[in-house]
Amino acid sequence: MTVRESYDAAAPAYAAQLASELERKPLDRHLLHRFAEGTRGRGLVADLGCGPGHVARYLHTRGVRVTGIDLSPGMVRMAARLHPLIEFRVGDMLGLDCVSASLAGIVAFYAIVHFDDAALRAAAREMRRVLAPGGLVLLSFHVGDAVIHVDDLYGAPVDLDFRFHPTAAVVQALQAAQLTVIEQTEREPYEGVEFPSRRAYLLARGD
Repeated sequence: MTVRESYDAAAPAYAAQLASELERKPLDRHLLHRFAEGTRGRGLVADLGCGPGHVARYLHTRGVRVTGIDLSPGMVRMAARLHPLIEFRVGDMLGLDCVSASLAGIVAFYAIVHFDDAALRAAAREMRRVLAPGGLVLLSFHVGDAVIHVDDLYGAPVDLDFRFHPTAAVVQALQAAQLTVIEQTEREPYEGVEFPSRRAYLLARGD
């Protein structure tokens, strides 16, 4: 079972579990608000690995022109059903169907969780390619070096390896892609709300 097939299988349960998660994550909301302030009115923003579209919705309600992109057609259908005022489409963040230098911003919450080091570096280069000069990238991920295999995701059968990343390694991948990290935040997990892992958030700018 591929990553795409796994998320297709899990899409309804995933959306039911996570569509409202931002209500219980104050730091995430704060950082998304900060990102919205830096991108609103500057052009199109892409939510990569958008899942059921809750991050895109949060930005949309704050005046950001946003589109959601996800590898899974099932997730895209779910997001479009939940948020009909936002455009969602199928796409691969390792090869985006976006014109170079066309995006004012990119948000990628936990979109790198299935990438090894080589794929992480490739994703950073692709983000830089499609980002306009001065555009912003807000990236979040699990901190560490663990790889956790999952056969069941919210009751759906899947075949997924979740990869944690050392913060320094993600910073280096962004810098190598000519993205300048301007803010870095880490937090402990919200107890009872999410998987118990430390979280990192990086805000980077394309110069």
